[in-house]
Formats: sequence, C-alpha cells, structure tokens
Amino acid sequence: MEYLERRRDRIEQRLEAVLEETEPAGLRGQMEHVSLSGGKRVRPTVTVLVCDALDGDMDDAIDFAVGIELVHNASLVIDDIIDESELRRGTPAAWTEFGFGPAITASDGLIGEAFELFSSNERAMQAVAEAMVQLGEGEATELVEVPVDEAAYMELARRKTGALFRAAAELGAIAADADTYTVEAFGQYAERVGVAFQMRDDVLDATADASQLGKPTGHDAAMERPSLVEVTDLSPEEATERAREESTKALEALEATEAADSEAKAYLREFAEFVVERDR
Repeated sequence: MEYLERRRDRIEQRLEAVLEETEPAGLRGQMEHVSLSGGKRVRPTVTVLVCDALDGDMDDAIDFAVGIELVHNASLVIDDIIDESELRRGTPAAWTEFGFGPAITASDGLIGEAFELFSSNERAMQAVAEAMVQLGEGEATELVEVPVDEAAYMELARRKTGALFRAAAELGAIAADADTYTVEAFGQYAERVGVAFQMRDDVLDATADASQLGKPTGHDAAMERPSLVEVTDLSPEEATERAREESTKALEALEATEAADSEAKAYLREFAEFVVERDR
C-alpha cells in the first residue's frame, strides 16, 4: 500500500502545483474547487502504474497523469450540468457553487492546462485527442440518441467512460517509450476496465445510499438516463456479472502486454477486479 500511496502523493502534489499557477485567481479558485475536492485519482494512477509496469521513469509519466485527471474533471463539470446534479464528491457541483458560465469556463481552463502538459509529446497529444472525440460523441449520444438495448449501451460506455481510461493507460505506455503494440494492449486493458467501472456505477446509482457515494443516487431512473439497469431488464446482480465479464477480458488484455510481473502489474490486476466489487 505504501508503494501506491507514494505515487498518489506525487500525483496530488503535481496537480496542486499545476493549478496553483493558473491565472486569474478567480479561475484558479474554481478549478481548484473542481479538482481538489476529493476524487479517487483512478485514471492518473493507471497512467503511473502502466509506466512502472514497463520499467519506465515515473517522472516521465507524472505530467501525463495529472493531465488526464484534469480532462476527467473537466468532463465531470459538464456531466453535472447536463444531469442537474447539485453534488459532486460530497461538495457542491461547480455550477451549483459558481453558476453555469463560470463552471463552463472552469471546465475549459482544466482542458487548457491538461493540453499544456501533453504538448511536449505528439503521441500523447494524439491519444488524448482521440479519447476526447470519443467522449464528446458519448455525451452527444446520451442526449440525442439514447441506447435502447445492451449492445448500444456498451458502445456508449466505451465512448463515455472507456475512452479516458484507455488514454490513461496509453499515456503511461507512451511515457515508458513503449512500442505501438504494447500501447494498444494496455489501452485495451484499460478500456475494458473503464466499461466495467461504468457498469458498476450504474448498479450503484440504482442500489447504493447517496451519503455513501457522495453524490445523488436514483438519478439515472429519475432522468431516464441510459444506464445498464435502465436500458436492459437485467437485475443489479446480473448487471454486476456483466461488469465482471468485462473485468475478465481486461485481465486477458493485461496479460497480452507481456509486461514482466511486478508490483505495478499486480496493482493493475487488482484494480480490474476492484472496479466490479467496489461499493462507492
């Protein structure tokens, strides 16, 4: 656990430093409200772990890790506006705290800071740009072309959640100067984990307690959002089993990377299993 905590601490310190340099002060405060109010730091941790698993230097991955976290946080600001969610991580959502205009400006600011961190590496820029295209298409699909069956739901989950997970892993491999095959294999692993993560999120929205999650529950049903539970007639238990199947495929993709066994790879295995079992 100390191994993981050291890496998360590095991510947090660099994240705080990047935000501290933001101007003007008002925008900085809004961006810090979004990014420093908690969060699991899952995606940046994946970036660092993949780099470690390939025997790369964490110093080469840390800016990419912070960048993907900023992109993720920017997307959450927009999600909360679309969903009319007043809470995020147990604190007021950006639009609730500052209003719609400042919240959108904060989201734009986060993306700008993120791309500054990616700008030194063409492969990194391409990986994140592709993920953001997928994310945007996912957001649009959710609003105007709501999935009506499990296959369409899976495509939405791949775009809306899997794409950023994929980019997070690809960035770690790129930081380790991995070849194209290895970057793709780690991307496949993380995309599967991301889809499983989203499926479990949908189950928790339908079954968990809001105080436990730190955000409102029952939102998918109330807003007729295309969650796995709402789109299909699967029970929460059956939906969790579907997520477990994605987790298994993720583990298969991880083994296909041919990365040597290491503490980092062990944590990546554990993460693929954890996303299905988590209760928050």
